[in-house]
Amino acid sequence: MKPMLHLFTAPERRQSWRYLFTVLLAVISWLALSAAPPAAITTGWDKANHALAFASLAFSAVWAFWQQPRLWPRLVAVLLAYGIGIEIAQSFIPSRDADWHDVVADSVGIALGLLVAWPIARISRTD
Repeated sequence: MKPMLHLFTAPERRQSWRYLFTVLLAVISWLALSAAPPAAITTGWDKANHALAFASLAFSAVWAFWQQPRLWPRLVAVLLAYGIGIEIAQSFIPSRDADWHDVVADSVGIALGLLVAWPIARISRTD
């Protein structure tokens, strides 16, 4: 179990997690703000796309920046602000529209990402 935990929690891995988070942020921003995102990049349901994107962001952000669960409320606030910002920006893009349901899906994704990270963070603290 220790080698697997090392992939997530080792200080020397933090830079890789930051790189992954940055790439995810760039790709998600491009997909969210493109006038016509590629149809091939989808789960088939817009809300699932949002949840998956924000679960990925939350999970990678934990290991990149906020490994301690007591700091996760900050992470939630930052990612929710990002999601709300996307919706506001989409309201200015003619082929897109803002939808508060998307922010709910983002919130579900954030919760899922943190739920997956929680046992890893907990085990690494007891190790």
